[in-house]
Amino acid sequence: MIQLTIIKITGYGPWTLTLGSDREHRLQMLQASLYKEIQNLFSERNCLAFPNRFDEIFVITNSLSIDDHIEIQKQLVKSFELGLSMSIGQGNTPFEASSNADQARRTNIMLSKDHNIFGFPLGKDENSIRIIHMDVDGSTSVSAKKSPYEVSLLIIKLYSEMSEFFLQRNSLTFFMGGDNFMIISSSVNKDEIIKFLEIVKQKYDISFNCGIGTAKTGRDAAKLATQSLDKIRELRDSGKRETRILEITC
Repeated sequence: MIQLTIIKITGYGPWTLTLGSDREHRLQMLQASLYKEIQNLFSERNCLAFPNRFDEIFVITNSLSIDDHIEIQKQLVKSFELGLSMSIGQGNTPFEASSNADQARRTNIMLSKDHNIFGFPLGKDENSIRIIHMDVDGSTSVSAKKSPYEVSLLIIKLYSEMSEFFLQRNSLTFFMGGDNFMIISSSVNKDEIIKFLEIVKQKYDISFNCGIGTAKTGRDAAKLATQSLDKIRELRDSGKRETRILEITC
């Protein structure tokens, strides 16, 4: 069982109108501050947050109870003068967990009405999380051939390709900045990853390095995935052997 929490700003559209027309800079700063605080509060509890849309953030919350969520919600309310909802979902795959979280919110099934937390009754989340950390191999040489904006356009195309491919495998993909992506998965195997790498190589002439980490919590899985990615670079730089995919499991 994988547990995922979706945090969403409530009543965002009408609230933004109260700020007047000269508001965009304030909204961007607010969204950045909100993401920073959410990442801080959840990472302290060994979880990991991912930006979805700027008014919505996904968090892997394996091992977190409803009381943990309430405590975080209380701290967020103190820091921000806008409404926030949490929707907690569990499932055998990340996509199933996110869908269940969304269904609970849409059907108004509450775990804590006082703190605006939606969700079905929580079971024990015993499954491990698999995070796939990908980055573009040789991104410096790619940047040397294109303008900064063209590089950004390429990254958006790669993000779209990656998201579609892994969503078909019930996994969720997030752009983490630069040329880095993380995929929340439960059972995607190396053969499927190789298939994706071959698709983007043929279509865009781009290669990826891929570190995989599997652990009980989101933060630990991400740490192992990044360690795997670092090990790929070490092997390449040492000249011992070249590999594109490496996995570390705890």
